[in-house]
Amino acid sequence: MEELRAAAEAVRQQLNVPAFDEAAVRVLMDFIETQREALGAVDRPNVVNALGCFLGECIIRSFGGSWEANAAGVMGIQLGGHTFVRPFEHVDRQLTHGLTESVVGFYQSVPERLASAKPARRLTWIPLPLPASTARRPPL
Repeated sequence: MEELRAAAEAVRQQLNVPAFDEAAVRVLMDFIETQREALGAVDRPNVVNALGCFLGECIIRSFGGSWEANAAGVMGIQLGGHTFVRPFEHVDRQLTHGLTESVVGFYQSVPERLASAKPARRLTWIPLPLPASTARRPPL
């Protein structure tokens, strides 16, 4: 994950922002808007990767979490036990759709996502632990 942090730091320096925070995400949003029309298809994957690293690091430093790959192998940020966000996807969305899919809007949605995250529901019809009187006995 060190290479993701290094890429984020390189972007931070290029954007000339002092920290990985909401103000930096606003600068990122403006940068994406100025670059989206001129960005060629060949360069797009590398740009999405670099800017996604930066956005992800802003999320980690503001809300906690860590870089992880989910069960499908998608790299993103694991926040707590129940919230996984994909910063690369959101950079790509703004590049494709413009400000209607702003990275700032995504960043600002993270606290709500964390607040609404719930653990997987336990099946309440199975009492745990099982009472000793209902436990199966091994056959004789």
